Order: sequence, then C-alpha cells, then structure tokens
Amino acid sequence: MKASEIATLLAANFTGPDLEITSAAAIDAATPSEIAFAAKPAALAAPSQAGCLIVPANLPSEITRPPHQAWIPASDPRTAFAQVAAALHPPLLPAIGVHPSATVAPEAQIGEGSRIGPGCVVGAHVTIGRDCVLHSNVTLYPGVTLGDRVILHAGAVLGADGFGFVFRNGRYEKFPQIGRVEIGNDVEIGANSCIDRAALGVTRIGDGTKLDNMVHIGHNCQIGRHVVIAAQTGLSGGVTVGDYAVIGGQVGIGDKARIESGVVLGSGSGVLTSKIVRKGAEPLWGTPARPLREYLTQLAAFSKLPSILRRLEKLEKK
Repeated sequence: MKASEIATLLAANFTGPDLEITSAAAIDAATPSEIAFAAKPAALAAPSQAGCLIVPANLPSEITRPPHQAWIPASDPRTAFAQVAAALHPPLLPAIGVHPSATVAPEAQIGEGSRIGPGCVVGAHVTIGRDCVLHSNVTLYPGVTLGDRVILHAGAVLGADGFGFVFRNGRYEKFPQIGRVEIGNDVEIGANSCIDRAALGVTRIGDGTKLDNMVHIGHNCQIGRHVVIAAQTGLSGGVTVGDYAVIGGQVGIGDKARIESGVVLGSGSGVLTSKIVRKGAEPLWGTPARPLREYLTQLAAFSKLPSILRRLEKLEKK
C-alpha cells in the first residue's frame, strides 16, 4: 500500500515520498517499508527509520519532516494507526461456515457469514447472528444467544452454570441454573473467558462491549454497552455495569454490586458486595475502590508508618 493510498484511507493529506508500505511497527523499530505513529510531538524528537509516520495535526513549526519519510497528520494518531494496521494486517479468520471438527447441535441457528472454527461445540437452541467468528475450541452451552459480528476467541465458554448453591443438612446442594446468556452486537470476548448463565433470567452483555482474556462474568450479571474489561477480572453474580465503564485488570467485584455508567476502575481494585460505585471526576483505585487521589494519599500515609512506629518506640523508652 502506497503512502498516498494510506492517506486516502484516512481521508487525510500526506507529504514526502510516496513509498510502498507493507506493514505496521512501533516508531523506534520501524523500517523504511513500515508505518508507525507518534502520539505526541515529543515522540518525534528521536530519529525513526519508518518510511511513513502518522503524526499529530498542527505540529509546531520547529518540527520538520525528514526527507526520507512520508508524514500523514491526524487529530488522533493512535486511532488512525489502528485503522491502517488493520488494513495492512487483516485477521486470519476461520472459513465461513462450520469447520469439520466442530460439533453443532441440529437445533442451533447460525447466521449468514458466520465462522465456526475447529473444535467448537455449539449446543442445542443456540442462536448465532450474522458475521460472527468463533475461534478454535469455543463452547456455547444450550440456549446461548449471540448478536451480529460477535468475536469469541479460543477457549471461551458461554453458558456454563453459575456458581449457585444452597447449604442444607450439612452439605451444599446445587441451586438450579436454568437461565440464559445473551450477547449483543459487535461484542468481542477474549481467550479462555467465561460467561455464566443466569440462575433465573438472563446474563446479558451489551452491544460493543469488549472483554479481555481470562475474564469471568458471573450469573445474572448485566453489562452495559461499550464497556471494556481487562484481563483476569472477575464479576460475582448479579453485578450491574453501566454503559461506557472501563474496568482494569485483576479487578474483583462482589455480588450484586452496581458500577455506574462511565466509571473507571483501576487495575487491582476491589468492589465490595452490594456496593454502588458512582461516577466521579477521576478513576477509582484500591480496595475498597476509592478516588485515585484519596488512594494515593492513604498509600503515602501508610508508607510512613514504619518511621512513626520507630519514633513511638523511642518515646516509650524515654
């Protein structure tokens, strides 16, 4: 793809040589046949061998383009780079249809253009929308519903029983898990993630939501639209997450907690059972999750405890 063609793809202008670009790379490792991006003007201070750079729009006049490079200005270089990288490196998808090694129940419905990869298991009364992709070894238990353009990465399991038990006569007995799982349109679920069916009712993932690898969504959770959840995060049963929330990696959320729309939970945060987390002006961090500045202030105070204890010991001796 020529630099001029990349500019056309981005509906942008370009300056410099119209080089042939074959792949995308990081700015410090790119070669003359590769494209990279500079998120901020400061990233242009170090020389780069990239043949083409996507640069911030309205650069200061003192920053000049090297003669060997083509530059394409963009209001958001990272987003523009993602678009170009996707065009240069199209994903390797399973063939449209069902792989011979997959097992699909006769009662399942598969939409036009969908791809069922090797080793997948699709249970009875599963509904798969149009243009979905199930990579290898995905399991859809009976009754799961996928919207259109859903991507499920290898090893994802949807519709397994929720973790529900009652204690009777000195032992745990299973609470029937007879609900369903519903996945909206344009959802992507990472490798080895698990979404449990509801005990009663529906576990629901809203349109456009993206789950990283090894995320667990418990029974009866209600995840809104365009939520992003990073790896190794676990949601207990009955959790509600509002639209456009951002949840970092290794976050733990107790059962029946409610995360309001637009909340940002930092990595490693913990949300207690039945807690309502309201949207604030800054991300939340720590356990229990609280505003970042408050968390950092408390962390700094805790770091002073050893010296305070030493001073107390000296005072006691006196």
